[in-house]
Amino acid sequence: MHLLTVNWNVDPEIFALGPVPLKYYGVLLVVGFIAAYLVLRNIFRREQLSQQVLDSFAFTIAISTIIGLRLGHCLFYEPERYLAHPWEIILPFSGGKFIGYQGLASHGGAIGILLGVVWWCWKHKKNYIWALERVVIIVPLAGAFVRFGNLMNSEIYGRPTSLPWGFNFVKDPRWSWPIELGGSGSLPCHPTQIYEALAYLAIFFFMWYLYTKKLPEMKRGMLFGIFLILLFGVRFLVEFIKNDQVPGACPRSRHVFQHRAMAQHSFYSSRNSPVYLELEAGQNSKA
Repeated sequence: MHLLTVNWNVDPEIFALGPVPLKYYGVLLVVGFIAAYLVLRNIFRREQLSQQVLDSFAFTIAISTIIGLRLGHCLFYEPERYLAHPWEIILPFSGGKFIGYQGLASHGGAIGILLGVVWWCWKHKKNYIWALERVVIIVPLAGAFVRFGNLMNSEIYGRPTSLPWGFNFVKDPRWSWPIELGGSGSLPCHPTQIYEALAYLAIFFFMWYLYTKKLPEMKRGMLFGIFLILLFGVRFLVEFIKNDQVPGACPRSRHVFQHRAMAQHSFYSSRNSPVYLELEAGQNSKA
């Protein structure tokens, strides 16, 4: 029944430089940022904006994303630990050993980007929706690389499946836990990282098509609205087959995701509004 399953046993660490390990996740995260920057540079050149404006915008997005990713995990998933030891939010060491930043949350990154764009637009006197409609072109591209990084870490995968492309995530101790305890019972699971990564790449190419071919015909804010519907539509569907990502976390009901979809529809209906409220539901959407 599972003869075609993939035995995923990849070491997340590429090699170590002394006490500092180089991991696939970190490399893919950096590659995602670089790819996003190159696309953003193309956009700014098309619109005849200076290199100085590009660099300030890209730097703001990168810093706000990293801060948001980290704070999102620390405050949403392990607030007791990090509020008691706030220095661990910044320091990539534990017990004198380099461990890197083990814990990033995508919804924290989204909030960070939104706030970073607000600050940049205020400083440079740019329109908020204009800026967001450039950001949403590169976000799914970077997100795809992050999901491939999650795959290399054997994390954020799905529930057990009988489909022939199920993955055995043997590197994750929780994979062998009994299902009733939040594990996968050593059964092949949906590689939801791949599902999301491919979907994000498709969204990126579609957003690029709209930007290069259809933007003059679209009302301001429409590109952003389409992005929200597509991205969170994918997230909504994948949640139904994704495992809970935090041990012991109680999964929240699915109707919360419906509220998020309603919020997206509301924003899309009022395209002139610059306000976007990300409604993140449950532990399942952890980055």
